[in-house]
This record gives sequence, structure tokens and C-alpha cells, in this order.
Amino acid sequence: MDADNKAEAERAIEGEKQVLGTTNKGIGPTYAAKSLRMGLRIGDLADWQLFLEKYDRFINVFEKQFSLSNFDKEKELDQFRQLYEKFNGKEDRMIVDGIDYMNDALVDPKKRIIAEGANATMLDIDFGTYPYVTSSSTGIGGVFTGLGVPPQAVETTIGIMKAYTTRVGAGPFPTWLECPIGDRIQEVGGEWGATTGRKRKCGWLDLNVVKYAHKLNGFHSLNITKLDVLTGIENLRIATHYTLNGKELHGSMPGTVEKLAECETVYVDLPGWKEDISKCQSFEELPRNAQDYITFIEKEVNVPITWVGNGPKREEMFIKH
Repeated sequence: MDADNKAEAERAIEGEKQVLGTTNKGIGPTYAAKSLRMGLRIGDLADWQLFLEKYDRFINVFEKQFSLSNFDKEKELDQFRQLYEKFNGKEDRMIVDGIDYMNDALVDPKKRIIAEGANATMLDIDFGTYPYVTSSSTGIGGVFTGLGVPPQAVETTIGIMKAYTTRVGAGPFPTWLECPIGDRIQEVGGEWGATTGRKRKCGWLDLNVVKYAHKLNGFHSLNITKLDVLTGIENLRIATHYTLNGKELHGSMPGTVEKLAECETVYVDLPGWKEDISKCQSFEELPRNAQDYITFIEKEVNVPITWVGNGPKREEMFIKH
């Protein structure tokens, strides 16, 4: 975390546009150490003496690289010692060959594997709004590189999307509503960063992003959440695509965030609804304007919406198809 804070501080000195708005939890430096092939791995904790040797080498390099001070080495080693004992229990050894472990589950007819992405496609290290991204593969590719399963093992890919668009941290946001409507969506939707507690920026639904995510991930269906948050907004807008220097972009993104900031956003206006939809148990029970909102998304993205979320509770969701 200290390394993360130091890097962000240096970016701030260089100019505000360089600040990424990271969570400052050490994620970036951890992935950097991995790519530099000097990081420590879970498998290293299988042998405590070997781990200590690798840890010392790692810390010596890391302290010099990031000029860290006031680092409590003994406190961290104590935490690692507790993990070593937990992972290497006599009756429940937790350090295993991950690929072998996953393959056993894949061939077991009684087991199913669900992989859930923690971050959205536009935060993908390779295909997101670089450099305002996280350090990992947040798309479907992360399933293969992160879990060690073959591509053909994936049976269904479900895209999870909100009824509007949000972003936390820095980076371009074409549909951002810097106005009372955006503030209302933020408050009603409880849009606070899960890690940092920062307010999320809120904007109209950006279907160019959804189309782009579909091209990358190949969604079989979509799950739309927080439809209820839009209740009471008289006039709704949906961004269908961008234009850049006279060229239309449909499910396509410019190569740089600077060009993305230059894009013009093309909207379609739709009437809103005032009715409470939190008790709806089917698509047919939704107000007509809410039905039209969902149907428009399906036709525009050319992917069926299978689930509709109409409230914050787990059970406040119904199957559309």
C-alpha cells in the first residue's frame, strides 16, 4: 500500500491528469512484481525456510525500488507465518496444483464452476481505458489465465450491467451526469466505491460500452440490475454510440483515452416511469415504459436480457426469458 501511495503522489506532482485514482491497496505493485518475475507466490509458503530466503531477496529489491521507510518487516512476517500454518494444516492442506484441482471439478458431473468478475470490462488491463484501469484481466480471458481452465470449458457467459453507467476513480466518462439527475442516481443507487467508499460517478446507460464488452466477452445473455433506481426520472436517455471526427463508433473504442475524451455521444430519448417496480415478479408486470427500456437495450445490443433486478435485495430479481 505504501508503494501504491507513493506512486500516486508522484503522478500528482507531474500533473492531475496522471493521477489514476487507484484504491491504494497495493494491487498495482503486486502485479508489477509478478511481471518483473520477483514476486512471491502461494506455492512458496509450502516451505517456510525457502519462503524466508525469497522474502528477504524480494524486500531488499522492493525497498530500494520504492524508497520505502518505516516498513515493519517483523509484523508482516508474523502474518505470513500464520498463513503458512493455516495453509499447511495436517488434515486440510490448502496449497495444491490449481490446474489439477480445477480439472477434477470440470470432469465431475456433480460439480459446477461459477467464475465471477470483480471489475468491469473497461477496467481491463489490456482492453480497458488504459491507464485508468486495474492491473488484471477483468474480461472472459481472466477466467483462463486466473483459474487455469481451458476455453472450451466455458458453457455460458453472462454480462452483468446496471440500468445506467457508473465509474469510480479517474478516467474519461462520456455519459457522466454532472447534474442533479446524476446526484439522484448516485444517492438512490447507493453508488459508493466498495473498497474506498468514494462516490461513484453516475451517467446515462452507455450501450457503446456494453456492445464493446459483448464483442470482447461474447455474452450469451445479459443480467440488468438496479432498474428500480431510474424510477421517477421523467425523461431517460440511452447512449447508442459515439462519433469521432465524423466517424460513427458502434461497439468500438478509440485507441487512447485522449481520443475517447474527444468523442461525441449519440443519445436516444425514452420516457421514464413513476410506478413502483420493486414488487414486480415478471416482465409483463413492469410499466410499459420500463418494458420498452429493456426491449430497446436487447435490440440495440442484440443480446437477450435474461434477468432483471428491480431492487437491492437478493430476491428482488426476476427471470425474463
